[in-house]
Amino acid sequence: MISTTTPSIEGKTIIEYKGIVFGEVVAGVNVIKDFAAGLSNFFGGRSTTYEDELIQARQSALAEMEQRAAQLGANAVVGVDIDYEVLGSDNGMLMVTASGTAVVVK
Repeated sequence: MISTTTPSIEGKTIIEYKGIVFGEVVAGVNVIKDFAAGLSNFFGGRSTTYEDELIQARQSALAEMEQRAAQLGANAVVGVDIDYEVLGSDNGMLMVTASGTAVVVK
């Protein structure tokens, strides 16, 4: 499955549009991760705890989007966009949404 942020794929011709597809992931951040991130904040440096959570959520959202495209009979997704939001009363949840247009290319 080819996924790209561009509206077309170089060297390929879009022969059919299947529709817009989405992949959504809502991930909670637990107390241990908050504690580890707090230490990074206090001592300085990058919070690999949160970075790893963000990477995993993004990869899962993209995989879900591609799976939904495949279910429609597509072999590519163009115009991919990824959005991030924090949710919950204490902003303890991270939502990642991947969207794009499922297409058939040859």
